[in-house]
Amino acid sequence: MYSSQLLCLSLIVLFSYIDCLRFLIPSHGKKCLKESVHKNILVNGEYEITETPGQEVDLRIHDSKQYILFQKSKATKGKYSFTLDEFDTYEICFTSSMTAGGKGPDIEVWIDSKHGVEAKNYADIAKAEQLKPLEVELKRLEDLSESIVNDFAYMRAREEEMRDTNESTHTRVLYFSIFSMCCLLGLATWQVIYLRRFFKAKKLIE
Repeated sequence: MYSSQLLCLSLIVLFSYIDCLRFLIPSHGKKCLKESVHKNILVNGEYEITETPGQEVDLRIHDSKQYILFQKSKATKGKYSFTLDEFDTYEICFTSSMTAGGKGPDIEVWIDSKHGVEAKNYADIAKAEQLKPLEVELKRLEDLSESIVNDFAYMRAREEEMRDTNESTHTRVLYFSIFSMCCLLGLATWQVIYLRRFFKAKKLIE
């Protein structure tokens, strides 16, 4: 349990230092990014695509059920924002194509995606609620603590679900093993009785 908590905290610290992602898309190519988020967690981000003559890039964000959360044709630069109704995995896909056919150079894509506490704009919250800098920092730490607690609660629930599944599977395997042994014993008994009657009918045994 402690190892999983340390791992989660390490990942949180690690991702807090990641500002954005940069990658290249080949012409007539496609690249996707996946991430899982909890229910009613705000996800927002920015993207910027290097404009190349004769090439277009389409941006599409959808969940595991292929429901479109955000879509932009001929994307160059912009922002996106959405929330999920349940714990799910969303996928961000960039698809490049040539308008005149042929093959062109690789296209550079820059994307900065944030969710949860990182996605909130605390400057706007401070202006709306007239908070002091220290109060804003305390609110951010409170939201971060709540996010960590929710993550641990989800991990605990998943652990209980997996344990219940493991126990249920173990019970079913035990019952199936007992049933298989009973079938084998019944089949062996039937074979002995059948062979005994067969040999008696042939008068090979008394």
